[in-house]
Amino acid sequence: MPELPPVPELLATAVRALGGKERVGQVTMAAAVDHAIDTKEHLAVQAGTGTGKSLAYLVPSLRHAVRTGRTVVVSTATIALQRQLVDRDLPRLAEALSKPLGREAKFAILKGRNNYLCLNKINSAIPDEPAEAELFDAFAISRLGREVQRLNEWASNTETGDRDELAPGVTDRAWRQVSVSSRECLGKSRCPFGQDCFAERARAESAQADVVVTNHALLAIDAISGIQVLPEHDAVVIDEAHELVDRVTGVATAELAPSAISTAARRCAKLIDQQEVDRLEEAAEAWHTVLDELPAARWDALPDGIAPVLALVRDAAWNARTALAPPGGTTAQGDPESAAARTQALAGIDEVHDSAVRALTAFDEPDPAKRHDVIWLAADEIRGVARRTLRMAPLSVGGLLRSRLFGTATVVLTSATLQIGGSFDGLAITWGLPAQSASRSDTATANGAEAPKDADTVRWSSLDVGSPFDHAKSGILYVAKHLPAPGRDGLAPAYLDEIERLISAAGGRTLGLFSSMRAARAATDALRERLNTPVLCQGDDATGALVRKFADDPETSLFGTLSLWQGVDVPGPSLSLVILDRIPFPRPDDPLLTARQRAVESRGGNGFMTVAANHAALLLAQGTGRLLRSVDDRGVVAILDSRLATARYGGYLRASLPPYWETSDPEVVTKALHRLTAAST
Repeated sequence: MPELPPVPELLATAVRALGGKERVGQVTMAAAVDHAIDTKEHLAVQAGTGTGKSLAYLVPSLRHAVRTGRTVVVSTATIALQRQLVDRDLPRLAEALSKPLGREAKFAILKGRNNYLCLNKINSAIPDEPAEAELFDAFAISRLGREVQRLNEWASNTETGDRDELAPGVTDRAWRQVSVSSRECLGKSRCPFGQDCFAERARAESAQADVVVTNHALLAIDAISGIQVLPEHDAVVIDEAHELVDRVTGVATAELAPSAISTAARRCAKLIDQQEVDRLEEAAEAWHTVLDELPAARWDALPDGIAPVLALVRDAAWNARTALAPPGGTTAQGDPESAAARTQALAGIDEVHDSAVRALTAFDEPDPAKRHDVIWLAADEIRGVARRTLRMAPLSVGGLLRSRLFGTATVVLTSATLQIGGSFDGLAITWGLPAQSASRSDTATANGAEAPKDADTVRWSSLDVGSPFDHAKSGILYVAKHLPAPGRDGLAPAYLDEIERLISAAGGRTLGLFSSMRAARAATDALRERLNTPVLCQGDDATGALVRKFADDPETSLFGTLSLWQGVDVPGPSLSLVILDRIPFPRPDDPLLTARQRAVESRGGNGFMTVAANHAALLLAQGTGRLLRSVDDRGVVAILDSRLATARYGGYLRASLPPYWETSDPEVVTKALHRLTAAST
């Protein structure tokens, strides 16, 4: 094969073909990604909004794949970025580079099996059981029927079976009627629809692709399960890498609810002896009773009376499993429909059994800081029905990522926000990478894992390519130093007055990011009475619809909570003010983060700074990053929490933010907003 053009030349070709212009940060990043893949040294790249980072990692990835014949996996956290890559960036890029690369590069998208329509399930009578909260809800059942009917109609027309291509979408409850998890799948060879299976077709297509786009969850499943889900690859690019640990933790989290045991029993009802089904039902009832007597909280040991009930659940599940699949027998006997029912029942039983065992063995290690799992009882309310669930999450995923991700491929991690307090180490340690700083950071023990040793062979480098935005000239960081520190009783009157003054000066055009839904709703109700401009609130409509309304009307403000912090991309005059009501520290009763904080403190570290402050710094950087989305944007980030200016940790948090011009003078900010409003009308 003839030598391919170097990455800078390919990038220049791509930029010209796509109608863009060369950006220094993009060129620097592309060269760094190419070097990392070539030297097999992991790389973390912070690339600010507007850098064009997608192109900066796709060009060297495509060149490597075409040159070597090996696949590159690109993993993202959000569906929006997946769609952007597959529907817009990669098709245009493959066409633009087809001549210099000698052929048109191939790409594919791959998701977890439950994201695809299951033809066997939709063509058989194996309904999923209604959730407890819906058993007596006629409206919910009626809606479910309508959605399933629409899914059946869609099944005969769709080319991909991909849930994300269904518009408008359906509820999770409806989608479960036509999809299966990997555990519930019969397998291509046993399924009567195996040759036409959408998930198998997507997997086959990905095996032939140069670049495969997936998500952090599937990347985690590939690493955790030990079963190869992704095609063979030697390089991984992780975009939105600031979310990697949370997404992997989510995949590795298990739960045990009474309803799950009851559902498993119902699935077994026609497949095993009634005696075994009754034992499962009795175990579910016992689990429900014992959980109802306990407060929702983290467990530092198994409460009195819990171990015998967990053992009852474990044994009942094991006996049912043995009856479903006797040793030496087959798990999929009989016709395809009964085989599918048996496989689905086994999946539910295995989940119950494994969760019970995990909870029973979680406290075998006497030192809490050395335990693998954090266990807590959660109390949720679904449609007015209380639901108590035992949850189990890993204290750390760093070791897993270190061995199963960084130990198997070259990894490039990128995001607009990777530096916390001015350093990459805070996130790197949670990924399982050794700290770069000369003095080991406390974060080395943030998760209870042993700090990586200097002699370890994992090598990585970091790079901040900056941003095309001139933050100091385009944006103001206003800290309302005169306001009282936020309390626990909701938004104080002084906060509402401040929000009213700022939005009035901005003429609307405001994104309000609040620490809780209660605060967002309270601010919405109060400000709708005080302002002459519209205020939308998260929950009034689908988030996408709200963001479109906000972007289309410059006088509109949009209030919301955490899920909006990373999902709003509104360049132009519709957004000139971002308000954050308080520093987004984790809740003091968050069981997982407080356990990680305690693990740091048990080793003499500063748990607050290592866990709580790093958590807040990352979210602050994401929230304040909503302001400037194009080089022509101008505006103000207003943080109403005076602690950012007065507390000892304030400087550390501010070092994580874009370099806006800073002030705590309300008059300066009001005048600046008035000027912006006048200039845009």
